[in-house]
Amino acid sequence: MSTTPDHILDAVASGSYHAPHDVLGLHQQPDGSWVIRARRPMATTVTAVTDTGARMPLTHVRAGIWEGASTSRPDAYDLVATYDGGAEHRSDDPYRHLPTLGEVDQHLIGEGRHEQLWNVLGAHVRRFPGVSGVAFSVWAPNARAVRVVGDFNSWDGQSHAMRSLGSTGVWEIFVPGLGAGVAYKYEILTPHGGWIMKADPMAQRAEVPPATASVVTESTYTWGDDDWMTARAERSPLDQPMSTYELHLGSWRPGLGYREAADQLVDYLTELGYTHVEFLPLSEHPFGGSWGYQVSGYYAPTSRFGSPDDLRYLIDRLHRAGFGVIMDWVPGHFPKDAFALARFDGEALYEHPDPRRGEHKDWGTLIFDYGRNEVRNFLVANALYWLEEFHVDGLRVDAVASMLYLDYSRNEGEWEPNIYGGRENLEAIRFLQEVNATAYKRYPGIAMIAEESTSYPGVTAPTSAGGLGFGFKWNMGWMNDTLVYFQRDPMYRAHHEGELSFSFVYAFSENFVLPISHDEVVHGKGTLMTRMPGDHWQKLANVRAFLAYMWGHPGKQLLFMGQDFGQLSEWSESRSLDWWILDQPPHRQLLDFVGALNRVYKEHAPLWSRDSDGGAFRHLGAPSWNPNVIAFSRVDHHGNTVAVVCNFSGEPLHDFTLELPAGGEWTELLNSDATQYGGSGVGNFGTVHADENGRATMVLPPLGVLWLGHSS
Repeated sequence: MSTTPDHILDAVASGSYHAPHDVLGLHQQPDGSWVIRARRPMATTVTAVTDTGARMPLTHVRAGIWEGASTSRPDAYDLVATYDGGAEHRSDDPYRHLPTLGEVDQHLIGEGRHEQLWNVLGAHVRRFPGVSGVAFSVWAPNARAVRVVGDFNSWDGQSHAMRSLGSTGVWEIFVPGLGAGVAYKYEILTPHGGWIMKADPMAQRAEVPPATASVVTESTYTWGDDDWMTARAERSPLDQPMSTYELHLGSWRPGLGYREAADQLVDYLTELGYTHVEFLPLSEHPFGGSWGYQVSGYYAPTSRFGSPDDLRYLIDRLHRAGFGVIMDWVPGHFPKDAFALARFDGEALYEHPDPRRGEHKDWGTLIFDYGRNEVRNFLVANALYWLEEFHVDGLRVDAVASMLYLDYSRNEGEWEPNIYGGRENLEAIRFLQEVNATAYKRYPGIAMIAEESTSYPGVTAPTSAGGLGFGFKWNMGWMNDTLVYFQRDPMYRAHHEGELSFSFVYAFSENFVLPISHDEVVHGKGTLMTRMPGDHWQKLANVRAFLAYMWGHPGKQLLFMGQDFGQLSEWSESRSLDWWILDQPPHRQLLDFVGALNRVYKEHAPLWSRDSDGGAFRHLGAPSWNPNVIAFSRVDHHGNTVAVVCNFSGEPLHDFTLELPAGGEWTELLNSDATQYGGSGVGNFGTVHADENGRATMVLPPLGVLWLGHSS
């Protein structure tokens, strides 16, 4: 008869014991003999069959727990049970297997320094001599017990209770016989005595929403982008062209999955000449209306568009066609959905326990506890996961300002100062520094991009100098000022020239991206086209001038889908872009103009090679002066120069004199008023001549921008 106390046997039988492997499975007794214990409730007989074929009958002890003894240790065994005298049911015993997490992994998890956390936590198909199955492991330090449930056990976890691995807070079990495709969740016994069911925070696949279970997955994809990855590691995005097409996959062309979108997206990017595509978040999220910014599965690509390998195919296809891939990443907050991260083990775990630091009331979301080692590790490893497993070329980090400041969107009395009495979130700052430094160390050539809307200093300064360590920062000030200026009637723009010129004061203080993103074409703001003043022709002319000015301005470019062909209706995630509008020649001409813009931009290094170098930039003026004219030049490392001359008035300016940086012939590289793009055709017949002092007289088209090129 078993010497295990009854209360422990009862807990094991109900799947509520923290160390079921200490009772079940194979154990040596003090006298040197071996005992096998198994949980088989309702069985009539239970027999252990060893790898040599020997049969060991087990005797029922209590509450469905069976036990049998042997004088020798079997190397392996199966359990054979009968029920009501029926057929035999044979299966491997999960409780005979050792933990699948090694001591080094557990040590790194405890310290919050496991840079490949996704390889040890979550659900993984494992193969050992003579057996294969799935290893499940989850961090739930406040749990009293954890069970894995799924379609393999009829969602009854009592027979698959997990073992606690001690102070790490990790729970683990290896379930033989399972493979990819199994749906599962964790049942967690909270400190308060209730059972809750949670999706796996480390799951690499999820069911298609609104279903919420996690799914075991195993990649079989073979990458074909070696040339791209090798070249990427040898160059810096700072000194390369970056013209990014921002894309919401679900509404770009609805109905396309990752694989179906691949060829169509490559064709579109090729036609328009972009260098990169940026996807709104593709991590799993329960509510499509969040656009992906309320993430429930940080390691799971959304199943709305296919499998993780389907996403790998899309990215691989883009790389092989020469396009970089940036993904939006949301480490600033997460939703309160009961099946996901919120109060994961019955207590505040991923979120900060103090609601003054742990909750965004405006957004109805929770804020990560950046000071907790395991939470910080979860997020740092997640960034590395997308860079490693999906070969993405950069992460655009959402809502960085909300992470940096403890008083973000809070009234007086609703926030707690840091230990120095300041408003900065010191733990979040250290997290951002760590994730950036680690990402750049492991993956040279990538781009970490901050959406940061304040004047926080050193966002793109190196962490070694106390900066946040991002590669780029979105220039929200440029975006706001420029859109305000362009919305004005050209008749009154002369009084507001400072709205444009102010950006040049700080243009070189950070490595900037100039964004016209999804946020600027929703919520009653209209679209880029509808913000412009005037009739339809004037609106199109203003858009062309805006984009030519934007592409000429120091900084990388980002443009949200639909704006490159003059979408008239606001973007909605629930419907397609208005592709039909391309049947109208003026909008087709606008699309052609964006294609020309990108091609000329990429061909002329002055427009991108020294974006953050104030020494490569020069205002152009005198002897003529007009407050509607903005003119500047940019030079590359070899002395080649491009002058950008903008006339934002509604009238052409004839005989306009400008002092260019050098004498000689200046080639008209781009004219936003060219007839082929729907303009009025005012220009300089392709060439502007400057005297030996650089003085040139030219014609400036109405609502037009000229790019003039000069070789060294």
